[in-house]
Amino acid sequence: MSASCDTHWDQLEPWLRLFHLPGLGLKRFQFLLEHIGSPEKVLSLSLKGLLEIMPKSLAMNIASSGKSAVVQESLAATRQWLSGSNHHIICRDSSGYPSSLATIADPPPLLFALGNPEHLLSPQIAVVGTRSPTPQGKHHAFQLSEALVACGLTVTSGLAIGIDGEAHKGALSGKGATVAVVATGLDRVYPERHRSLAEVISNHGVLVSEFPLGTLPRPGHFPRRNRIISGLSHGVLVVEADVKSGSLITARLANEQGREVFAVPGPINNPCTRGCHSLIREGATLVEGVEHILQELTGPLGCWQPVTSDTHDELPETGSDSEKQVLNAMGFEACHTDDVVLRTGLSSQKVAGILLDLELAGKIVSVPGGFMRITNRPALDT
Repeated sequence: MSASCDTHWDQLEPWLRLFHLPGLGLKRFQFLLEHIGSPEKVLSLSLKGLLEIMPKSLAMNIASSGKSAVVQESLAATRQWLSGSNHHIICRDSSGYPSSLATIADPPPLLFALGNPEHLLSPQIAVVGTRSPTPQGKHHAFQLSEALVACGLTVTSGLAIGIDGEAHKGALSGKGATVAVVATGLDRVYPERHRSLAEVISNHGVLVSEFPLGTLPRPGHFPRRNRIISGLSHGVLVVEADVKSGSLITARLANEQGREVFAVPGPINNPCTRGCHSLIREGATLVEGVEHILQELTGPLGCWQPVTSDTHDELPETGSDSEKQVLNAMGFEACHTDDVVLRTGLSSQKVAGILLDLELAGKIVSVPGGFMRITNRPALDT
């Protein structure tokens, strides 16, 4: 059995009995731990003692938990899951429980982990953002994550499509570790399209959840997941987010938890960057390169050696003068072919041919409204 650290089943079972108890909930679980102590002490209380601190129905549920069919079925399923390779459950009182997460207002009593749980103890930066990023936003998330792991940090995100997925892929491309905090049970993968990515993360990082096995994705689960993402991390970097994005919830939680908040700026007419601009106006650190993150974290991370990084695309070393002229005319936003013609003075036919060559070379990508410059990156085989 692979229960985390030195936690054996006989130590883990009392935690799971309370965890799977219908109607208990996170707040009451936390209340019991704070006022009674360990789950063993809670379960050893008489019905009379339980009635003094909680409603009758819940007190009776706890007193009879050893005979509850629902609890026993959940315990059996969880014990079976734990027998799998790299399957772990980490209790609040375990040495493997992340100290950063233990300090937040509502830390989860248990963490289910699939992969190497030691990554949860490493210094982490969360990278989050919209599920519908621009190509440039995807590029920034990938490259910044790749640079962060090169500095010895672990990249944490939420396995969602868009920026989250690019953050995980960038960390893996940089041969670093990544933590994926999910809003389902670990026997599920959401979204389904990230099943192969989740498998890679389980082999080179860790997936983690506070939800019991079998839990399906629900809207209310994602804010709960977000507090863990920020709670595990020294800071949260937001790469493209509109003003109603769940990423801003993560940033707000990070601020409440005393974490640093970072944001990548973008075009003022791009809805995907308005959330980032809002964060910057409220005091978030503007990030153009990984060094801006490291400079703010020299305190929490101790003596850190900042590196020089530039996430902006540079003109290619090779290529014709006309190609360079077209790339300069495009800038770093989506640009229509007609605009390139106007800015360069080249013929429409000439510009169309150059754009085709640049796209085939991987230097630009077709987007709604025209083309956008983007740098090639290593492919991640998932």
